[in-house]
Amino acid sequence: MIERSAQREGHGAAERRHGLFTDLYQLTMAAGYFANGLAEREAVFHLYFRRHPFGGALAVACGLSAVADLLAGWGFSSSDLEYLESLTGRDGGKLFGHDFLDALAELRFTGDLDAVAEGTVVFADEPLLRIRAPLWQGQLLETPLLTLMNFQTLIATKAARIRLAAGRDSVLDFGLRRAQGVDGGLAASRAAFVGGLDGTSNVEAGRRWGIPVRGTHAHSWVMAFPGEPEAFASYAQALPNNCIFLVDTYDTHQGIRNAILAGGMLRRAGHEMIGIRLDSGDLAALSRDARRMLDEAGFPEAAIVASNNLDEHRIAELKARGSEITIWGVGTRLATGHSDGALGGVYKMSALSAPNGGWQPKVKLSQDPGKSSSPGRQQIRRFRAPDGEMVGDLIYDEDTGLESPPSGRRRDGTVVAIPESASGEDLLAPVFRQGRRVGELPGVDTARQKTLEQLDALPSDVLALRDPGTYAVGLERRLYELKERLTAQIRAATRSRLGDRSEP
Repeated sequence: MIERSAQREGHGAAERRHGLFTDLYQLTMAAGYFANGLAEREAVFHLYFRRHPFGGALAVACGLSAVADLLAGWGFSSSDLEYLESLTGRDGGKLFGHDFLDALAELRFTGDLDAVAEGTVVFADEPLLRIRAPLWQGQLLETPLLTLMNFQTLIATKAARIRLAAGRDSVLDFGLRRAQGVDGGLAASRAAFVGGLDGTSNVEAGRRWGIPVRGTHAHSWVMAFPGEPEAFASYAQALPNNCIFLVDTYDTHQGIRNAILAGGMLRRAGHEMIGIRLDSGDLAALSRDARRMLDEAGFPEAAIVASNNLDEHRIAELKARGSEITIWGVGTRLATGHSDGALGGVYKMSALSAPNGGWQPKVKLSQDPGKSSSPGRQQIRRFRAPDGEMVGDLIYDEDTGLESPPSGRRRDGTVVAIPESASGEDLLAPVFRQGRRVGELPGVDTARQKTLEQLDALPSDVLALRDPGTYAVGLERRLYELKERLTAQIRAATRSRLGDRSEP
């Protein structure tokens, strides 16, 4: 078994990776499916989230590019298999049998992936991804797909909220130094750009994805010179085309004056100061003082950059107080997804192929109605008014399609009515078919533009940062009724098997 795996790696399988990037119970379930003859039965899984993050009413889908890269190279290396072969159960015996390990050695993704495009505004209970694959493949993919989609969607959503708060101002990602490790820092910078930010301080993210890179200097630069005037003059000489002066190392108002002196030196040499940066104190009041001082000195185009624990709420507050900040550098509270540590996405099976053909719809029930899942091979139809405004989404089963006129019901049973004048488009699009990638995914610039367009197409109350309105999302009528029937059948069958203890 190990030799065969190693031999395969010598013929191109060395590119396979991330087989072990999963939870142990995914592997034990896959082994169980294999042992019970279920492994190759086709199944459908959906990845979605139950609650909007940050107290908002929407999210921005992100992470599909990483998912596609993972699926294209997914598999188990010889060293992966050697490790799995070493695992033991409670009795000290081998946890995984040789037949299962041999199957893992040959494993690659052979299924279908449909997904919403990155930058798509999405809502609770809507599938971001749909996997159709042999059951054991779909099971093994749960953890890595959630890992990739949950974090990047969380950060893209945070960035979109910051974009909304900042309006037309420029917003930069300054979060790398506070991110959760190297991978987290890179993923956060990419997702922040998809979510609508204008650039990043993360140079590696700039190299990988073409994101504009921006930066100033730190307090240590100023402290390395005898005084602030010398520090600014030296920076201007060294980098005359990149001068944003950090003015609050010692005294902010004097720092602004020293920056103006350095700006005059730059101008005499044929260059222009880009602006100044504020990193502490009362940012609203200091920015107003800075704007007045810069304008009076003949620098009306100089930008005022601000940093220091900014997020959408802080930016909105500062703008409401009349700040003159024009560029916002957002770090910790962006890259870490403050104040929500995770999106909370889930991955549930919704259909299993029947032995005699066709599909068996599946649902998961819960004491908490919000945690029950929906059946079928789901698709999202998004409806827009003639002026382009988004008016509602219906989740429907592709096997039954949509009725005309379309209607649905929310989780609480209330009706979702779609205006007759609205036109619709399906959001889940093919990415893989039978294990092969279908076309190329759009780059980050296209994804960012999609985010901005979709935010602009939403009703204003849905965009509110606090106490937002609710966007209409529901299950198409026939899918809603199927879920209700399955729920009743499962509960009745459970009572029948266990005995109804409510009877005397």
